[in-house]
Parts: sequence; structure tokens; C-alpha cells
Amino acid sequence: AYGPAEAFIALVPHSQLALYLAFATAFTVFVISLAYNQVIELFPNGGGGYKVATKLVGPYAGLVAGAALVVDYVLTIAISVASGVDAIFSLFAATQQVIKLEVEVAIIIVLIYLNLRGMRESIKVLAPIFIGFVITHLALIAYGIASHGAGLHVEFAQTIQETHDLSSQMGSFFVLALFLKAYSLGGGTYTGIEAVSNNINMLKEPRVRTGKWTMFLMALSLSITAGGIILLYLLWDVPPVQTHETLNAQVFRSIIASLGLSGGLSHWLLLIVLLFEGALLFVAANTGFLGGPAVLANMAVDRWVPNQFSALSSRLVTRNGVLLMGVAALAILVWTRGEVALLVVLYTVNVFITFTLSLLGLTIYWWKQRRDDELARRRLALSSFALLITFAILVVIIIERFLQGGIITLGITSIVVCIGLLIRRHYGWVRRLTRRFEREHRWRMQDLTDAPPAIDPAQPTAVFLVSANRGIGLHTVERVEKLFPDHFRNFVFVSVGIVDSESFGSEQSLTTLQYETRATLDALVNFAHVQGRASRWYDAYGSDRLLELERLSLQVRDEFPNSVFFASRLVFETEHWWNRWLHSQTPLAMQRILNDHGVELVILPVTLRAGDEHNGHHPLPA
Repeated sequence: AYGPAEAFIALVPHSQLALYLAFATAFTVFVISLAYNQVIELFPNGGGGYKVATKLVGPYAGLVAGAALVVDYVLTIAISVASGVDAIFSLFAATQQVIKLEVEVAIIIVLIYLNLRGMRESIKVLAPIFIGFVITHLALIAYGIASHGAGLHVEFAQTIQETHDLSSQMGSFFVLALFLKAYSLGGGTYTGIEAVSNNINMLKEPRVRTGKWTMFLMALSLSITAGGIILLYLLWDVPPVQTHETLNAQVFRSIIASLGLSGGLSHWLLLIVLLFEGALLFVAANTGFLGGPAVLANMAVDRWVPNQFSALSSRLVTRNGVLLMGVAALAILVWTRGEVALLVVLYTVNVFITFTLSLLGLTIYWWKQRRDDELARRRLALSSFALLITFAILVVIIIERFLQGGIITLGITSIVVCIGLLIRRHYGWVRRLTRRFEREHRWRMQDLTDAPPAIDPAQPTAVFLVSANRGIGLHTVERVEKLFPDHFRNFVFVSVGIVDSESFGSEQSLTTLQYETRATLDALVNFAHVQGRASRWYDAYGSDRLLELERLSLQVRDEFPNSVFFASRLVFETEHWWNRWLHSQTPLAMQRILNDHGVELVILPVTLRAGDEHNGHHPLPA
């Protein structure tokens, strides 16, 4: 809807070069898609560019890729709505274009509302839109090319002649630069490739096979529609100047008019075609509300964004993610006034930052494997070639459009990166503060000389939801003993580790996480035994902490019917809004979840002071 048009307009006044552009676009789609099949194999739980950059290049490369993806999903909402409204408003007179921005804002507000209400995309709704789009557009592309097929050899001859003339007059470098400029602006065409790898976890099993078929079919449809539409512009002599009508509307109007239908029927047919195009773009806009929170969830596990975003099962977290994406999209849409030409630049830069980092990761990975596997050498060649293409497009569009939008999107992405660094620094600071609790209790950690007390499930049981920080766990146990002296006979510890168990490198990550989590649980159980309490621990590992905690908690409740659950909540000596935003969401969410199951969860505050990082003072009384 917008990639081919912006690329074609960029060739003014040498639009004849669009013939090269059509074939280059189709070829590039397949090259990047084939390379991204490797992402699907290595990361079948989704995450796409963020996980590839994090695992295969490094955490800071992952932060940059994740920031680019988050901004990209915001721009997905903005540019899809703007382009969809442009398509539909092509049916109206020039005097009615003044209300487009208001309509775009209204559509985004409606999408925010529907997503806050828990809208789920239904195949019964999406399939007719998609099928209608494919049938109408492929039919028009096929007829438009076939009806002017006899003139293709003329176009080839004219393209070669114009290339020769331009090279003679302006030099070969000028021709190459002009082509690369248009080629890079068509980069918005390729964005669906990243979307598949990001959300592979949404596809049916077997995910890898389904994902590869999805990637192939999407690459096929993208190459045919994008390349075909560029050919239509050339064959039907569409003037490469944006008016109140999109280039698609102009060329489709010309093709439909050539069918010899009545004026009324031609208008209705064009109306149907553009409505399908607009509707599909609004569906594309809604993917920003789904994909954005998914990227935030992956980043939250690595503590680049608030921990609460890792729990996509929480309605509160989903609401926050929807509001964040929607409000940001509204801000960008209003600031750009819905100008697709500017939004394409913002959008394409971030898309190709992620592409480049992902393909760099794949290239590094296959380079390390090249000596042992012939297949690895072939994949190295493919990844390297795709990396060269995406990096070249990224460099060209930043240079060509640096002052027309490139600097803005780089600035926005840099701000997101800086926020991520500050958040991770804060979590590191809090971790250092909480180590003091462990130092305070270390002298009380003793080896158990006698047999541990036997568990009696009928006795009163304190169930502790703990993290990997054993110091806070020990402090919480001590608090419960003081609040309820000699009441609880059993202490049960429950902990959940966040890990993607199916992605590349997950076996080593899971082993390390299990070792650290179980070492903490063993220390807590030993502490309880020394205090004369029967004790046991439960652990689980998954991609959503709340889901796993809910499952384990209900299992423990069934085994220990006379139980009360406890969790700790960090409280800072000086409370700031960012402390509330970055902490204490999991205990509150679990309190709501368990309350629905009739289970009591008591949240105990643990107060931190800045001085605790350097001294051994006891925490403030809570």
C-alpha cells in the first residue's frame, strides 16, 4: 500500500528505472525470508530480532534491536492507519481531505478501546478481509500486466536506454545512488518478515514447519503484489507524484476503467478494492498492539523494561502495553500529521536496524559452525548476503533521509535504549541493596545435624513465594516467625524461573537458572530445618511467571489445605513513582489471582535504604 508507491515516487524524474526496482524488490523479499527461516528454527518461541541479537551478538545489541522493534510496532500502528485512511479517502474529492488526520486519530482510539476490552482477532473476521484483498489485487495486477504485456519489451528497451543515457550524463554512481534511494524507501514492503519471526509462538504446532510455510507464502505474496504494483505504475503511466489519491488508487482506477464497465459499476468496483486495502491495513495496525507487548515481555525478562511486562497473562500488564503502544502511536501520528512519506522513513530505519542486527547474529553463529557442517557454510553464505543487503539499505536511507526523518527515528530509538539502560541499572542497584539481607543471615546458616522434621500436610503451613534472592526470602521467613510465633509447623517455598525452554541456547540457560534457583531454595529449606520446621520446595520454569506461580500455588494448596501464602514487597525509604512502576507488581498480581481461587496471600513489606548498599544496618521497621 505504501512501500512500492514511495519507492516509485523517489525515482522522479527517472521513473523508467522502476523496472529494475520491481525485480529487485521481489528478489530481496525472498532472500531476507530465506535467511529468517533460520530465526524460526533457532527461536521457535518467538522473539525474533530481539532474541537473535541478544543471544548471538550480545545483550546490548539485543537492547538496540528490542528498542527498534518497540518503536517499529508503534510506527506500525501509525503508518498502517495513515495509509489505510489515505486509501479510502482516495475515493473522495480533494476538498474532503482536510479531515483525514481526525479520522486517523479516531481509528487509533477505537483500536485502543477494542484492545482494552480484550478484543481477539478472529479468523472468521480476518479471513474474508484477507481473501478479498488477495482476489481483488491479484486479479487487477494480473490483468493490468497481461493487458499491457505486449509493451513489456518496449519498457525493457526504454529502461536500458535511460540507464545508458543517465550513466553517460551523470555517471554510473548517480544512477546507482538514485536506485538505492528508491530501493531503500521500498523497505516497508519487507516488514511482515520480522512479524512472523517475532510471533512464531502464536502459530499452530509444529511451529517451525508452520512458520516456514507462513514465511514462504508471505514472501510469495509480497513479491507478487509489491513487484507487480511497481510494474503497473510503469505500464499504465501513473504519474509519480502523490496527490489526494494514492498511486494504487490511480492505477486501479485506470485498470477498472479499461474494462468498459458502466461508470456506476466501475466506481463500486474501485470502492470494494480500496475498502479491502484499507481494512487490511487497519488489521495490520492492530498487530502493533499484539506484537509490541510481546517484545516488551522478552525485554522484561532481561530487565531492560519493568519486570511487570513479562507477565502477558496479567490483564493489567496487557492493558498497560496497549495504552503504551496506542498513546505513542497517537503522538507520532499527530506530530507527523499522518504524512505517509515521513512515516515510511521513520518506519524503515527501525525495521532495518533489527534486520541488520538479526542477520549479523546469524552470520556470527554460522561462521562459528562453518568448519563442522556443510549446511552451516551454505547458511553462512545466505546470511552474509542478506546482511549485506539490509545493511546497505539501512545506510542509504539514513544518509538520504537523515534530515527528513532519519535523525528523528534514530533519536527516538536512542531514547528508548537509554531508558532501558537506566532501568537495568536501577535493578542492579536494588540487587546490591538486597544482598545485605543475605549477609545478615549468613551466620545463622548452619549444617543440620539431626534428621529434618517430617512434614505433616494437615498442620498449619506457611507457603512463601520467593525469588532467586535468598536474602529477601530469609528475611520474609523471619518476619513470619515474629508475626505468628510457633503457629506454622511447615514451611513451603515456591519459586519460578523465567526462561524460553525451546529457543537456541536455552538448555544451558535453563541448567544455570535451575542451579541458581534450587541453590536458593535448598538454603531456605535448610534454614527452616535448623529452626525446627518441616520444609519442602517447589520450582517451575516457563516464559510467564504468573501462569507458573498460579499453577504451583494451586498444587501446593491442594497438598497443604491448611496453608497461608506469603510474598514480600520491596518498599523504599524514599518512594518515587518509578519505584512503584518498576517493583511490586508480581505480589499484587498474585494476590488478585489467588483471591479468585479462595486462597489468602499476605504481602509483607521489606524496606530498603540507600545506605544499605554499604553497611549492615537492619531494615527499617515496616
